[in-house]
Amino acid sequence: MANTLTIASPGLTEKLAGLRSQIGHTPVRNFPNIFRKENVKLYAKLEWKQLSGSVKARAAFAIFRDAIEKKQLHPGRILLDATSGNTGIAYARIGKILGIPVTLCLPENASAERKEILRSLGVELVLTSRFEGTDGAQDIARSLAEQSPGLYFYADQYKNENNWKAHFDGTAVEILKEVPGITHFVAGLGTTGSFMGTSRRLKKQDVSIRVISLQPDNPLHGLEGWKHLETAVVPEIYDSTLADENLEISTEEAYQMIREVKIKEGLLLSPSSAANLVGAIRVASRLDQGTVVTLLPDNGDKYGELIKKLFK
Repeated sequence: MANTLTIASPGLTEKLAGLRSQIGHTPVRNFPNIFRKENVKLYAKLEWKQLSGSVKARAAFAIFRDAIEKKQLHPGRILLDATSGNTGIAYARIGKILGIPVTLCLPENASAERKEILRSLGVELVLTSRFEGTDGAQDIARSLAEQSPGLYFYADQYKNENNWKAHFDGTAVEILKEVPGITHFVAGLGTTGSFMGTSRRLKKQDVSIRVISLQPDNPLHGLEGWKHLETAVVPEIYDSTLADENLEISTEEAYQMIREVKIKEGLLLSPSSAANLVGAIRVASRLDQGTVVTLLPDNGDKYGELIKKLFK
């Protein structure tokens, strides 16, 4: 097995290098028909404009790369994790290119589109209780990893430092280059990697940049991928002291924003992207001057049933 690993590593290294250009480098745009205020600017990064169609490509790639470099992962071992969907799709696309199998623990109420995409990419799905969300999926994934440690590499995105580091080294650097006058960064909390990594790098560059985290306003929300941290298992990578402020966003506000952006800007957003935009506009609206940046994690392509209901 050791010889196989040694032979396989150069091939994986080359494939990883080939993938790198497809990760990140997402465009920034404003929303002039949604928000306009003198001396205040608002921008969002369209994170679906990269491999796998979501912000999660960044963390998934970083997790794969680190595990391969440390020889923890190779074509003979399965990457295992819990996900609400987008990280899973990123794992699946990267794993397929690298020839590394993927097993995912996914809440059974994840959208049909996501499950279909994952299965089409050859992922083994372990569907978990809809009532326990990603917390329950994590418990199942952890149990599988403990039962078969040689079979699985448990990525554990909620604990894996490469999750937030992907945004420290990538997302934030892009923002500083694209929006050099940024004064505020706003983003929702799920695994918390996007917020943690981006905020840490922005603060390192300029401590006066304010970073505002967003959460659902109650545990029974419709913002897939987000966590209501008061009632959920808090990710180990989360640092509650980093945010300058925390705001709550309702599912209804996000759904209304989906409609508004589609009609006025011609973009179809996901609930989490719409919720980020709601939060960013709330912050921007109370400023006399400044530049607010947020992330739009994915678009509405994987939310067919919801979109149909919203635009009846």
